[in-house]
Order: sequence, then structure tokens, then C-alpha cells
Amino acid sequence: MASAWRRTKSVEQSIQDTDEPDTRLRKDLGTWDLIVFGVAVVVGAGIFTLAASTAGDRAGPSVSLAFVLAAIACGLAALCYAEFASTVPVAGSAYTFSYATFGEFVAWIIGWDLVLEFAVGASVVSKGWSQYLAQVLALVGLDVPTSVPLGDFFTFDWGALLLVAILGTLLAVGTKLSSRVSMVLTILKVAIVLLVVVVGIGYVKAQNYTPFIPPATDGGGGDGGLKQSLLSLFGGEGSSTFGIYGLLAAASLVFFAFIGFDVVATTAEETRDPQKSLPRGILGSLAIVTVLYVAVSLVLTGMVSYTQLGERPDGTRATLATAFTELGVTWAAAVIAVGALLGLTTVVMVLLLGQIRVLFAMSRDGLLPTALARTGRNGTPVRATLIVGLLVAVTATFFPASELEEMVNIGTLFAFVLVSVGVVILRRTRPDLPRAFRTPLVPLVPILSVLACVWLMLNLTVETWLRFLIWMVLGLVVYATYGRTHSRLGQRQRSGNTP
Repeated sequence: MASAWRRTKSVEQSIQDTDEPDTRLRKDLGTWDLIVFGVAVVVGAGIFTLAASTAGDRAGPSVSLAFVLAAIACGLAALCYAEFASTVPVAGSAYTFSYATFGEFVAWIIGWDLVLEFAVGASVVSKGWSQYLAQVLALVGLDVPTSVPLGDFFTFDWGALLLVAILGTLLAVGTKLSSRVSMVLTILKVAIVLLVVVVGIGYVKAQNYTPFIPPATDGGGGDGGLKQSLLSLFGGEGSSTFGIYGLLAAASLVFFAFIGFDVVATTAEETRDPQKSLPRGILGSLAIVTVLYVAVSLVLTGMVSYTQLGERPDGTRATLATAFTELGVTWAAAVIAVGALLGLTTVVMVLLLGQIRVLFAMSRDGLLPTALARTGRNGTPVRATLIVGLLVAVTATFFPASELEEMVNIGTLFAFVLVSVGVVILRRTRPDLPRAFRTPLVPLVPILSVLACVWLMLNLTVETWLRFLIWMVLGLVVYATYGRTHSRLGQRQRSGNTP
């Protein structure tokens, strides 16, 4: 294990591996494709579901400030991602970056961690898509449930299964086709979001913004213990519902809404001019969605009191449509349901794309079976696509996903921390590398990025931290029993063929 910790894959070797005929990806993507992917994956759950429920259960009107705080943390990390992606234009995102800076062992950890972000995230959002599908079907007179209970724990969610099957097929056919489909759906859903903002402004009342940060409560007795944030536990508070701790916890929750902009970095190997297009795609998509999120959250909490957006007695959560329904604007609620269906479609598509590319990169390095890195006639890793599609389909179809949202957050934040530290390390170890984009004010910006991400992680629940540690231990077992001995870099070093 010690030798695995020390062995580092050079940037030159990573780039050289992209030219192997059996595992070569097609370079089809430009700057606009990357911005579309970024906006497509981010504009979804955050606007249509998370903003309302977080306002009602955690932050009140200050949910808009929570979005700003989360966006700042993402922006700092995005600057670090932009430098790495333009310097090491290879599939795999944070996994590939970590391999070039920290070594194979940490690279494995981050690759395993990215499964939480992409695969689990795709499963969570697929189930949300299925719920909106049922609403849309009801609008046209088809009251058909998309999820059927199978006992007390399992379900059969045919809506989620249908979505993953269709999107998996699209991704296997080709990345460019996926980009075109994503572009059409993204334009439609952004137009719907803008319509919601314009219509909603007419119903805004200033008194609904008071108090902007509601006083802290005990959360009805259910927000303590493992359910409260780690920071509020250390701070001696009984809960993290409303108040300052509620605002901080809300920032960690709405961070889920920004997850995915880093997927742009996973497509580095398929970008025609990665040195220019990747930084523009990462930073451009993040800027667009931040403006949309803040606008929607301000209009939402101005339309109705945050007390009308809390969790219902039957356990259902408020959505963007809830505010319009409360005001009797039923046609807007119907438009939002259609917009959410379109929006969540692109979110799942790009999350699947990110997971497939990470699995592809790990397999090409031998840390997972190399057969998964083989590309087909269309220049896509078909086997990896099928495996990821199958795993996500099973998870989304049969397992409840509501408890996994915070797991996605902590996995992503951990990846952001390593990428930010990696920028500083690579600047010191390889100052000679050409960098088309340079993170400003190094090491200040990376340090601020690390602090912001760690702060958000501390505001996640104790229960989430325990689950994360269990997942990491499982990853260590897989690496020790397979990845460490099958590593191509390790085999090259043992044979003396390392460049």
C-alpha cells in the first residue's frame, strides 16, 4: 500500500494514454457544448424542488443568501478546476487531477468518492423526475402512479427506470448527440424558469421577507442528534433549524443545486480546444445558474410566507409550484411541472455522463477492469455506459433515494478540497507545465476554497458523516483487493517501463 501511495502518474503519461486506439474518445465538443452541459446539469432540482423546501424547513427568506454562500464556495473551487482541466485535458476530472498530484491511492479515493456525486446523484434526481412525470400525466388526464411500493422499504419506480434506459442509450450512441438533445431541453427549461420569475414578481409582497433570518427553533423535536449539523452539535446548539445555524445548514443543502458544474471537467478529453473551452465552460455555466437561482429564490419567498413552504404532515415537500398553487395560479403550477420534467432530464443525462467518464478513466488505469475502457465505433465507452446505466437504474428503480441527497453533497465537497489543494501542489512540483488558464492569487484562492468547502461539510448532518466514512472504508477494501495489484502504473514501474 505504501508504494501505491507514492506512485504518481505524470501529466505527460496521462495525455499519452489518451491516444491508445482501443480507448480513444472522439473530440466533438466546443465551448458552447460545455456551457450547455454545465447549465443542463445544474438547473434542475435546485430551482424546482430544493429552493422551496429549504426555505420552509431551514432558512426562511434567507435561502437566497444561502444560494449566494454556496455559489461563492463553488466559484472558488471552479477557478481551481479551470486551471487543472486546461492543464491536464484528460477524462476523469478530480480523479485524473489527483493522480497527477497526490498519487494513485488518493486518486482511487477521489474516484470512489465521485461515485457518490454522479451515480447516487443520478439515482436521486431520477426518482424526482418520476414524480414530476406522474404530475404531467395527470395534467393530460392519465392518473397513473409511476412508483409502486414493494413492501415497507423497496419500490418499483418504472418512471425512473424508463428515464435511465433512454438516456443511457443516448450516451452510448455518442456524446455530441447527447449534447444536442441537452441543448434543446436546456433552452426550454431556462425559458420556463424565466417565465416563472417574470410572472412571480407580480405576486411579491415585501412583508414576506420579514424576518429575513427567522429565529432558531427546535425543529419540532426531530432536528437534534444525528439529524442536526455537525457544526451546530459542536457549537452546543440543539438544532440547525432557522437562525444562523439554519442559514449555514441551508447553504450546505442548496449546494446540491450546484452539483454538476464540475462534470464539464470530465469531458476534457472530448473537447476540441480544451485549453480555452474548459475554463469558459466551467466558469460560464456557474455564473449563469447562480443568477437564476438567486432570482428564483427571491421571487419564491416574496410570493408566500416561508411558513407555507414547510414539510407537510404527510411528509411531502414543497416545490416551486407550491407558491403558485397557494395563490391559485394553477396554470403556472402546470408549466412548472413540465419545466421540471425537462430540467431533471438533462440533470440525469449529464450526471450519467460524468460517472461514465470517471469509470472509464479508472478502468483505463487498471484500477477497475480494463474492459470497461474499450470504446466502440462511435468513440464512446459502451461497456462502461451499460454498467453505469444498469447500476443507476437498479438503485433508482428499487431503493428510496430521499436520504442520499446529503451524501452527494459531502462527496462533491471532498473532491473540491482535493482539487484546490492539488493546484498548489502542481504549481510547486511542475511549474514548467503550460497553463492556458491560471487560478488567480495562488495560494490564497485555493486556501479560501478549501476553507469554504470544509465549512459547508461541517454543516452537514452527523448521520451523513457516518455514512460517508462507511462508504470510504468500503472503497479502501476494493482498492486493496483489486486496484492496487491491477494498476497499470504499478505494472509499468515493476517492469521498469515507466516514462
